Amino acid sequence: MKISKTNKREENIEMANKEKDENILEVRNLNKNYKGFKLKDINLTLPKGMIMGLIGENGAGKTTTIKSILNLTKVDSGEVKIFGLNIKEDEKKIKEDIGVVLDDSFFSEHLTAEDINQIMKNIYENWDENLFFKYLVDFKLPLKQEFKEFSSGMKVKLKIATAISHHPKLLILDEPTSGLDPVARSEILDIFQDFIQNGENSILVSSHITSDLEHIADYITFISDGRILLSKTRDELLDEYGIVHCTEEEFKKIDKKDYLRYKKNKYAYDVLIEDKKEFKKRYELKVIDKPTLDDIMVIYIKGVK
Repeated sequence: MKISKTNKREENIEMANKEKDENILEVRNLNKNYKGFKLKDINLTLPKGMIMGLIGENGAGKTTTIKSILNLTKVDSGEVKIFGLNIKEDEKKIKEDIGVVLDDSFFSEHLTAEDINQIMKNIYENWDENLFFKYLVDFKLPLKQEFKEFSSGMKVKLKIATAISHHPKLLILDEPTSGLDPVARSEILDIFQDFIQNGENSILVSSHITSDLEHIADYITFISDGRILLSKTRDELLDEYGIVHCTEEEFKKIDKKDYLRYKKNKYAYDVLIEDKKEFKKRYELKVIDKPTLDDIMVIYIKGVK
């Protein structure tokens, strides 16, 4: 009997919880100071076979975190381990097994896909020319057209095809589906899910399109103002969290310890809670909505504690 992707992912999460030493990525106490911005005490762990989504508003620190993990930005303090190795000490060895998509990092715009294939063959030992050309066909990308002539969506597809065609064990992606239409995004998300099905590969991906992460991510890490506000499984956030809609009178009866944040609207209050079941045991309020990741972000950022 064929195992569904959803069931397989649930098995992977269960295995990850049992095997805490099976982490593909570990970030410990990462700090970076810029003028007017600080990345503060970033800690995250990504087990094998998992997808972690990074969310947060513009300027929250997502890209800085990713570049710090890749050692593209020199941090002030902290440690990054990938495959159990320190990125500062074993960068060349580690990057052989990483596929990367960054918004501001790629080849010259005068190169063609054919040129890129020749270059990558000399960079990665495991470069798979046949796989690369298969993606070009699947994505309907021209072989001999210069990169500068590609549409934004075509550029994203070529970056992803390049990142994945040397059989990496870890994909690190910054806004990989930006500029893609819904059909193309669905294609890419299917590729990401297939990538982790062996239980050994993992993905760290930042995205403003949180609905994509709701479909594929196993873990969600929320960064705001250079700090991690929360890092939980997707199911915890979408199934256990809730948003209570209530009047001012009803809100005053809720104990502060029973909610995370609240946002006052013109006629009512939106209150973010962490455990719908426990909340229902304590209060008679009936209107509790299932939140989206966007809902959680907005109340955390715009709301009051």
